[in-house]
Amino acid sequence: MIELTFPLSDAAVRDLKVGDPVSLYGTMVTGRDAAHKWLIDTFIKKTRTPQGDDAQAIEALTPLLKGGAIYHCGPVVAGLDTKQYRFVAAGPTTSIREEPYQADVLQHFGIKAVIGKGGMAARTLAACQSVPAVYLHAIGGAATLIAQTVTRVVGVHKLDFGVPEALWVIEVKAFPAVVTMDSHGHSLHAEVEAQSRAALDRLLKA
Repeated sequence: MIELTFPLSDAAVRDLKVGDPVSLYGTMVTGRDAAHKWLIDTFIKKTRTPQGDDAQAIEALTPLLKGGAIYHCGPVVAGLDTKQYRFVAAGPTTSIREEPYQADVLQHFGIKAVIGKGGMAARTLAACQSVPAVYLHAIGGAATLIAQTVTRVVGVHKLDFGVPEALWVIEVKAFPAVVTMDSHGHSLHAEVEAQSRAALDRLLKA
């Protein structure tokens, strides 16, 4: 296992290749559909005027995202009434839902790792090359196991989006993942899709 501690340097990202198993340490931020749309509309394309606690939230999040990771995760969280937050389940969400947003978010905030399941498409892969960044595939179906790697919930932003859609700031220790899209233009997901398509074509012609 390659141990990675956030924030990551460009050199650390460039050293990673598709297929590398990694163990993650440090601080990262969760974010799904609502979070990505909020980041795009309010701070990148600026089609929405900041309101409420937006300014305070982005001030806190920006230094965490630079060199850091965004985890496609809708956690199950205990302690909502006391604000003594604890992750009960923290499995990955299907990442392709964020494809319309991800490249812009990576580039704007200097994020070095996207974590999720199922991979992403060509635009995100291109952003991984330019930023540079990597896509890390987390283990689907292991939500409680992954939650055990969350050593502390540091805080939460935009809880008005709902618990699964809020941006949770977490500290992790030995969070397991695999590099499936690297900064050199390689995507394990694209390779598997191409192989599957070729196999299907052969079956149809048989």
